[in-house]
Amino acid sequence: MINILIVEDDKDLNFLATSYLKEAGYNIVSCFNGLEAYNKFSSERFDLIISDIMMPELDGYELAKKIREVNEIIPIIFMSARDDKPSKQLGYKIGVDDYITKPFDFDELVFKVNAIIRRLNISISKELIVGNLKMNKEERTVSINGEEISFTVREFDILYAMLSYPKKTFTRGKLMEDFWGFDSSATSRTVDVYMAKLRDKTKNCDGFEIQTVHGLGYKVILK
Repeated sequence: MINILIVEDDKDLNFLATSYLKEAGYNIVSCFNGLEAYNKFSSERFDLIISDIMMPELDGYELAKKIREVNEIIPIIFMSARDDKPSKQLGYKIGVDDYITKPFDFDELVFKVNAIIRRLNISISKELIVGNLKMNKEERTVSINGEEISFTVREFDILYAMLSYPKKTFTRGKLMEDFWGFDSSATSRTVDVYMAKLRDKTKNCDGFEIQTVHGLGYKVILK
């Protein structure tokens, strides 16, 4: 069963979010502040974290930073009344996967969770199919409409990661860290050049497009 950690200091909202997600078939552990949540995260296994931002003990930003220090993969959704662009940008820079603004429809929360869990399942599978594009992780092959396309190892890894998490913003800094390493001479311009190559090689794909997130990096949007 999928285990989800919910962190929300508003007890009524916490109860409702927990109830809806349990009804959808998920196993839920609830916390009411960031410090309690981090202690739970450190001692138990979770597949997804849903967190408020403004909380006592440890706010959502600090909680997400601490989690990302030890786990770069687990999806994190922020749910917050803060709807301004700087707040969202900070969340995405830290590594948050999605953002839902209060007040929200609880069915929307369930839909977002379902979508992220589907993407998580794709990311650990050996094959990824999006529209007319097919990527085989084991064979490291890419084909469009059945025709194999030549990709370098780095191009393959970047595209596979982005397609595994559509709508997630990949910052230039994070891309350089993950796919070039700290000791590399890669720059933001290097990342931009690679994205231009990926866009050119996937221009005939009908299932997605690579979008620029101004001031941050790139993300994949499914069509």
